[in-house]
Amino acid sequence: MSERAVLEVIALDAEDAIAARAGGADRLELVTDMAANGLTPPVPTFTAIRAAVDIPLRVMLRLADGFAAGDVGRLVRTARELRSAGAEEFVLGFLAPDGQADLDTVERLVAELAGCRWTFHRAIDHASDRGALRTRLADLPGLDTYLTAGSPRGVDEGLPTLLAEAAQGGDQQLLVGGGLRLDHVPTLRKAGVSAFHIGGAARPGGWHTPVSAEAVRHWRQVLDQG
Repeated sequence: MSERAVLEVIALDAEDAIAARAGGADRLELVTDMAANGLTPPVPTFTAIRAAVDIPLRVMLRLADGFAAGDVGRLVRTARELRSAGAEEFVLGFLAPDGQADLDTVERLVAELAGCRWTFHRAIDHASDRGALRTRLADLPGLDTYLTAGSPRGVDEGLPTLLAEAAQGGDQQLLVGGGLRLDHVPTLRKAGVSAFHIGGAARPGGWHTPVSAEAVRHWRQVLDQG
């Protein structure tokens, strides 16, 4: 448990990014439109955030709510534009109608990312078979993280799955988020989980308010105590 835990915070703009960095965030997930559970931000938003902070940024590749890829050609073009603007890390995750990974789409995007590191997001929590999904994705270049709550319904229900997967280990880091609360942290840290993702928890006033550096700092302190 001596390993410093990674704290990733959702940022919608440069103001969020500056506050999250001041509070001790290690990395940001960049999205827009949280009403649709987080979509790809415009390139100017990325460049403004990149100019504002010096910590790693993972940019969402997602055009619409849900886990269907939609217009794959547009996704690829979007990834290319973000790469050209300097983006180096990404977040993505798409499911086929059978509930397994949409491998064709993911492979096309990964080819465009050309070795960039990326997170497969909470689509894993909606997969028909988590283990099969991880097996199918295991050898894709750049995949180093799964963002997961262990369940579509959040960490409360997903905790047994998270603890089991932490015990199994693997090449990809478990980044726990989705209904995550501070009281979950000691159990997860004891199990060896070393990465945590917060969105609403960084905004005590709700999603219509900016990230609170104080709220992020409190999470940083709790994680460091673990």
